[in-house]
Amino acid sequence: MADNIKNKKEKDVISWFNEVLLKAKVVDFSSIKGFSVYMPYGYRMWEMSQEYLDRKFKELGVENAYFPSLIPEHLLAKEEKHIEHFSVEAAWVTMGGDKKLDERLAIRPTSETIIYDSLSNWIKSYRDLPMMLNQWVNVVRWETKETRFFLRGREFLWQEGHCAFRTDKEADENALQMIKVYKEYMEEIMAMPSFIGLKSEREKFAGADKTYTMEVFLPGNYASQVATSHDLGTNFSKPFEIKFLNEKNEWEYVYQTSWGISTRAIGVMVLEFGDDKGLVLPPRVAPIQVVIIPILGSKSDEKIFSESKKIEKELLKLGVRAKLDGDKDSSPGWKFNEYELKGVPMRLEVGEKELQNGELTYKVRFDGEKGTIKLDKLASISEKLNLIQSKMLNEQRKKIMSNIKTTDNKDEFVAGLKERKYIFKAPWCGSEKCEDKIEEETSASSRFIPLDKDELISDRCIYCGEKAKFNAYFAQSF
Repeated sequence: MADNIKNKKEKDVISWFNEVLLKAKVVDFSSIKGFSVYMPYGYRMWEMSQEYLDRKFKELGVENAYFPSLIPEHLLAKEEKHIEHFSVEAAWVTMGGDKKLDERLAIRPTSETIIYDSLSNWIKSYRDLPMMLNQWVNVVRWETKETRFFLRGREFLWQEGHCAFRTDKEADENALQMIKVYKEYMEEIMAMPSFIGLKSEREKFAGADKTYTMEVFLPGNYASQVATSHDLGTNFSKPFEIKFLNEKNEWEYVYQTSWGISTRAIGVMVLEFGDDKGLVLPPRVAPIQVVIIPILGSKSDEKIFSESKKIEKELLKLGVRAKLDGDKDSSPGWKFNEYELKGVPMRLEVGEKELQNGELTYKVRFDGEKGTIKLDKLASISEKLNLIQSKMLNEQRKKIMSNIKTTDNKDEFVAGLKERKYIFKAPWCGSEKCEDKIEEETSASSRFIPLDKDELISDRCIYCGEKAKFNAYFAQSF
């Protein structure tokens, strides 16, 4: 039998999470604490994420580039809030060979400063704008909390977009446009309902005028920030002297954005859908969408195996990521468990009975649905995979919406956040002092302020009683 999952998700989610990822061969530990190895099965999920997002970015006119992974300390320090936030997380290079460097070099925690040093040389005229760049890279942040695969590591993979525009309006439109792209990715590829909005002043990116966030809500009523998009205003263009000559031959500072999403998206998807048998993958991110398992042990073995190969070939032609497991040393039962552990969305069984009836037996990983498909109707499998994807998204959306509660009752709000009974939508004043006190008492924070200014639930802040400015969502962070 394939390895069974010993930890139970409801009892110890982190031990379960680690065990599933390791046994499914998604990631592995490395010899450096806090640094993960992405195994081929896990890295393929990231590649498919890249393929989708890269296409979307290019459709919007974004070009890929690459900038150095080492950032001189004087560049990191050019924007005051930026260095204050990132210097404590930076890993520093101080030696080159056996010689001490004249200046410390930070291993890329984020690339605003190294990229903007180049933009100050590249942008001279209004004709150079807009400039929209992206890079697919790794970053290193010396996380001091407990590290977790995908969710919080000292190194992770991501993309970071950096754009420059003539006006603040253009920049803000770009920042909002990109957070919407991330929402589409999470829902279309990861089958995960997501929510976008503005971060509070306390929670926004260091050096940004505004931070748009994409949040997902997880089992246990936790929240996780999966992507951000920042309207940087002129906060970086001024210290970096990124200016352009307008049509009147006058100098103006550019308005900038930066935006990114990381491999955390894979981690939250695993947390959302996985069960005590292992991974449960949405078809559009699954490295293997359909596994074909021959049921051998009869006089028809040769014919069964031959037909299985034909089925695999036909599915591959149809664009389905199919795999025939022809290992004759492993039993069908072992294979069933193995591919359930790996979260393969659909299993096809080919045996003597199936060939006699001209059909295949199938089982869906997500909900356990079983049935048969005629051999001459293999094209219907593509549609079946799309239905599975839609069902996963819709069922999760219903589940999450049932866990969101609107309230203007402080006692309910505080007790509910402490015990994670709900994700709360509540009226809020927006002050940092109030948010600090909410976190101190409940371990929760504001997750986002909705983009659409809906009617205030109450004219008084849910916590401090001061005048409410807007409604906001609150939850504990995973």
